[in-house]
Amino acid sequence: MEAEANDGGLLSAMTTEHFVLQTANSSTYAEASARSSLYVMALSSSLVAIGILSSSSQFALLFTAVILPSVFVLGLFTVARLVETSLESMHYLTGIARIRAYYRTLGPEAARHFAIESGRWPEIASPAMRHGSAMAFMGTTASMIAVTNNVVAGAGMALLTHVFWPTASTTICAIGGAVTAMVLTLAFYAYQRWRFNDYDGAGGQQF
Repeated sequence: MEAEANDGGLLSAMTTEHFVLQTANSSTYAEASARSSLYVMALSSSLVAIGILSSSSQFALLFTAVILPSVFVLGLFTVARLVETSLESMHYLTGIARIRAYYRTLGPEAARHFAIESGRWPEIASPAMRHGSAMAFMGTTASMIAVTNNVVAGAGMALLTHVFWPTASTTICAIGGAVTAMVLTLAFYAYQRWRFNDYDGAGGQQF
């Protein structure tokens, strides 16, 4: 009798924890969406302002010299936090997978309803992961914002090249900007892989 009461209490606690983890996981998506929207709005507003001031080259240059670094720094902070929200989501989903594993022990019917095949990551790999980790990493929200932010940095580098090397051709300025964006993208990719590998190394996917 006492064992049945303990089992009932554990099941109730598991159900509550499942709900809490699901709510917390939803909050990571909401935060990622809000932060991404904030960055995109800041970038688009800055570009509109630069376009308005473009009739005065002197003011436009000064404004661009101030606003582009600011947007880039905001993008760095945004990307860093987006990577962390992805890891938090993975942590919550791993907790849910552990609870589903307990549900499967409740009986044959439960095992059928909570089968691994009907679950989600980390019980079963996502389509992106099945096609390779590179696609999975580059398909995150953090990656999309990072690439956009790196293009901003590339544009800034092209502008700096034009300012400090007035005789440089447009092609040279564009190449300098493209190389800057590419190098930053590779650096972000390495950073994101490092954070995810660190999470995996800490046993984050064990369930």
